[in-house]
Amino acid sequence: MPDKRLTFIKHLEELRLRIIKSIAFVVICSVFIYARIDEILLFLARPIGKLIFIAPQEAFVANLSIAFFGGLFFASPFVVYQVWQFISLGLREGERKYVLIFGCFSFVLFIVGCLFGYFIIIPIGIKFLMGSAPDFITPMITISNYISFLGILTFLFGLVFQLPLAIVFLARIGVVNPSSLSAKRKEVIVIIFIVAAILTPPDVFTQVFMAVPLIILYELGILLSRLVKSDRKMELLS
Repeated sequence: MPDKRLTFIKHLEELRLRIIKSIAFVVICSVFIYARIDEILLFLARPIGKLIFIAPQEAFVANLSIAFFGGLFFASPFVVYQVWQFISLGLREGERKYVLIFGCFSFVLFIVGCLFGYFIIIPIGIKFLMGSAPDFITPMITISNYISFLGILTFLFGLVFQLPLAIVFLARIGVVNPSSLSAKRKEVIVIIFIVAAILTPPDVFTQVFMAVPLIILYELGILLSRLVKSDRKMELLS
């Protein structure tokens, strides 16, 4: 019992240390982003045009939000590395080789998801939402609302693109198997379109642009989980 408690305490210390490292690195990246905040804000505001602020502190808070989201984006490789290093503590010796593979794959999926959300979904969503207003209504978008819209939707797509990795991980620990995932494909596709309808602006094109990549990612997850299962069986036989 004392050994188990000591192991648990060590895991908590390890988690605390990696959280502190991640936060520190995000803060450092955010400081560098804030130093170029005017140029970054000018680039971000291109799809919408002119922005306004209606409270004295709103522009400053928005600048801090940009610095935070930007710092989190550029610090994501280090943060992902810390997450997978912590997860590796609970794995067997033979399974730790997958940490580097999972970490790299997770980072690539996150970046691709963020870029897809920012350059594909957000422009389509903004065009639809701005075009839905009648001509006699002048849009006046506040900087805080716009930055929140950009940041949340961009990182949401980064997280959503982790779907194949989540499937592979669940298959690896035996929670799901490729056969059941394939058998429930139709139900999953319906759920994906429902989720896309909830997370995206209310137009069919944007929903399809989100749903189709998710379906592809789901199929990729099934394929990779089959490879993981086959590798697992070979390990057990050897």
